[in-house]
Amino acid sequence: MALNDVATTPPTPATKKAANQRSSGTSRLHARERRIGLAFIAVPLVGFTIFTLYPLIFSVYASLTQWNGLGPMNFIGLGNYERLLQDEYFHKALFNTFYLMIGIPIGLILSLLLALAMNRKMRGTTFFRTIYYIPVISSLAAIAIMWQWAYNGDFGLINQTLAIFGIDGPNWLENTSTVKPAIILMTVWKGLGYSMLLYLAAIQSVPASLYEAAALDGAGALRKFRSITLPMVRPVTFFLVVTSIIGGAQVFIEINIMTPDGGPQFSSATIVWYIWQKAFDNLQMGYAASMSIVLGLIVFVITAIQFRLNARNSFSIE
Repeated sequence: MALNDVATTPPTPATKKAANQRSSGTSRLHARERRIGLAFIAVPLVGFTIFTLYPLIFSVYASLTQWNGLGPMNFIGLGNYERLLQDEYFHKALFNTFYLMIGIPIGLILSLLLALAMNRKMRGTTFFRTIYYIPVISSLAAIAIMWQWAYNGDFGLINQTLAIFGIDGPNWLENTSTVKPAIILMTVWKGLGYSMLLYLAAIQSVPASLYEAAALDGAGALRKFRSITLPMVRPVTFFLVVTSIIGGAQVFIEINIMTPDGGPQFSSATIVWYIWQKAFDNLQMGYAASMSIVLGLIVFVITAIQFRLNARNSFSIE
């Protein structure tokens, strides 16, 4: 009976006051935590608004105007976009940009092969990993100047090497048929070490038990590579493809240094280089903004397709 009496005893005023104090203290603590959380969120949010959202909205509006970057902005609607449809240089720059992306699959294949080689237990692997990664951390401008010298038709290292074998090399950067392959070779070489290290980390994270089980089933090296290694490094491949496409769409420094006039007959000009030329050489900021918006939409669509394909190809080990 005593227990029932205690259980049914109504709370006293002192008990209610203590409960209210605890509730008030908890509320103040939660409010303080919310304010601190909002303060942490506000910093990146303000940075995103100032440096990303506002420039994006301003670029969209600028693309609808005729503006030289200094004077008033004259609204012309879709006039700049209609001009894009008739601009053969824009079409050629867009073609050149995606042509240079041929180096993406080449670089991925070579970096995967290098990662497999660097994963073997042999002397000097650490040294070679360092050597392959040096171009990644080197200045892109310095590398472009170095390759510009190597491609020189008169005294370049490449032509001097070919001359040893009796081959008369072309002037690589002044020839419409060789300028794009020359730039592709340089970009592949520049990014090889980065992709190789990512692949190497992915390969070394594959459980050894998978290879042991495959060996017990009689699988050879090629079968292990196709059925275990490739599926396990697929996330790295997806990451590299997406980031390489985004980076490949923004190629500028190499073109501006190695072929400052856009190459012979505009054969090496990329879309970002053309945007820069129109914006800062010709002071056609509105037209340049319209090209940047189109390029952004193209990259967005390609990236979305890559995400869709990656989601459709579910991860599996044969």
